[in-house]
Amino acid sequence: MTNEEQPQRRKPGPRPGTEAAKRGGQAAREKYGHEFFSKIGKMGGTIVRERHGSDHYTRIGRQGGEQTKARHGAEHYARIGKIGGLHRRRNYDEAQDPKATK
Repeated sequence: MTNEEQPQRRKPGPRPGTEAAKRGGQAAREKYGHEFFSKIGKMGGTIVRERHGSDHYTRIGRQGGEQTKARHGAEHYARIGKIGGLHRRRNYDEAQDPKATK
């Protein structure tokens, strides 16, 4: 049997999305700390940029936007834009008048 013919084996450990996986992630965060994960995330992003170029992020962002539009429709962007505008305006109003009610 070649490698292509062998069935994929599942990695050991809890299935993603389960409570056990969440506990494992929390334990790793406590063990290594926030700075560790920030550092390795930045390293990963740097490697992706070196391999694929900075235009790669533009391409995958556009693909994601197209998928979202296909899934939710163009009206989705208008709806979330209004929500964001209301949120910003509410925060601005509260900063100007701390007694303002929500």
